[in-house]
Amino acid sequence: MSRIVTLTLNPAIDVATSVPTVTPEHKLRCGAVRRDPGGGGINVARVVRELGGESIAVYTRGGATGLLLEELLEEKGLLRRSIPVEGGTRESFTVAEGTSAREYRFILPGPVLSEKEWQRCLDAVADVSVGAAFIVASGSLPQGVPDDFYARVARLARRLGVRAVVDTSGPPLAAALEEGVYLAKPNRRELRELTGLVAEDLATQAGAARELVARGSAEVLAVSMGADGALLTTRDGQLRATTPPIETHSSVGAGDSFLAGLTLALARGRPHDEALRWGIASGTAALLSQGTDLCRRADVERLFTQVIPLPLT
Repeated sequence: MSRIVTLTLNPAIDVATSVPTVTPEHKLRCGAVRRDPGGGGINVARVVRELGGESIAVYTRGGATGLLLEELLEEKGLLRRSIPVEGGTRESFTVAEGTSAREYRFILPGPVLSEKEWQRCLDAVADVSVGAAFIVASGSLPQGVPDDFYARVARLARRLGVRAVVDTSGPPLAAALEEGVYLAKPNRRELRELTGLVAEDLATQAGAARELVARGSAEVLAVSMGADGALLTTRDGQLRATTPPIETHSSVGAGDSFLAGLTLALARGRPHDEALRWGIASGTAALLSQGTDLCRRADVERLFTQVIPLPLT
């Protein structure tokens, strides 16, 4: 079975709007508003479904914004399991400045979770993950959740015979890699923080990625590099692919879309080079969407033909 379970402890209502110019002190009259259900794992589940895969999203929700999150996910038709929490679901908002084409992103804090609440999240993942292909644990951890939470998810996945995927940063990422996962997706900054890199050249980054794989931190390490594409490392070698040239409309959800395309291809048994192509195509397609929208299947399939992974020598 290729079902993908995602876990989002700190979901959000993603709000997108625009103004002609961002200036201090003055009232800024915004344009049309778009609201989407967001947060790392929720975004991954949405993209997996868009690409024809089977996903189930496990996430927290609380307060009035939590009810709105439920409504938005119902509209998306996403299979899901929510865990009620006392604190309110957070909001995040993106403002596009028309005169400069700059994008301003504001991330509000989420709720504080009790031990009982985050433990219920682990229990829910265990309930829905039997027979799944992957558990994707993605996004920031709310206050109150221990740094080793994603490491606990990795242990749970191992016990269930499911492959764990982690996309986060800082101490939670370090703890998960210490435990060992199937796939991790740091960006270049997160790779630098993990390994203490000084140089920023590709050869140094590639060497750091090989070292993490060699010591068992991850079987597959996908380093996302923004406009420069991504670097995929396994014990068998390394592949590099760049992004097709496009006109970017919004960067919201591009990393989550990349991870969804990559993971879904692996769940379908595709080889690493093809999986990297699907990841790059999905992440690039998200850049074509407006505001907090994610990638669209037709764009992903078109861009897939333009991605050419090459071995790194």
